[in-house]
Amino acid sequence: MRTRVRKIRLIRRLRRAAQLRSFVRNERGIQLVELAIVLPVLMILFAATAEFGRFFYEYTTLAKAARVGTRYLVTTANCPVYDTQAKNLVVYGNIAGTGTPVVKGLLPANIQVIRKNASGAVQTVGMPHTVTIAVTDFKYEPLFGLGAMINKKTLNMNIDLTPNVTMRYLLTTPLLCS
Repeated sequence: MRTRVRKIRLIRRLRRAAQLRSFVRNERGIQLVELAIVLPVLMILFAATAEFGRFFYEYTTLAKAARVGTRYLVTTANCPVYDTQAKNLVVYGNIAGTGTPVVKGLLPANIQVIRKNASGAVQTVGMPHTVTIAVTDFKYEPLFGLGAMINKKTLNMNIDLTPNVTMRYLLTTPLLCS
């Protein structure tokens, strides 16, 4: 009787081993498992690339706008009205200050005009040596906020964008404010 039981147990073990071997050789569904492993990594890479592209676009747009505003100021008189027009030129793309901002969330209050004399001291009256337009207190807000994704309000990925452009004042004789 014992030999018969042993024989039956051996046959069952061999069948189980054969089933396990066929299960190991079966490759159905492997592609789905690989996709489940790789897809999150690809999505993170795609989102990071998109965010970097948006960041670079906003920074270069702000830098070009600051360059245009500085170029405008180096050819005008040292007057507050021209400062306001230059700020509008940087923010809206025109001196009237109409339309939508070139970058979402940018305000004329974010633009700072600095005039310096030859020694580097800030100059408010007279003919300056250099004119600088700086974008201040402007934060880049990413599309994919990490804090929003994990439901933590305190964790944000806002980055300060602070491009500034300095040019030499081109007028040789001071103009009077009108």
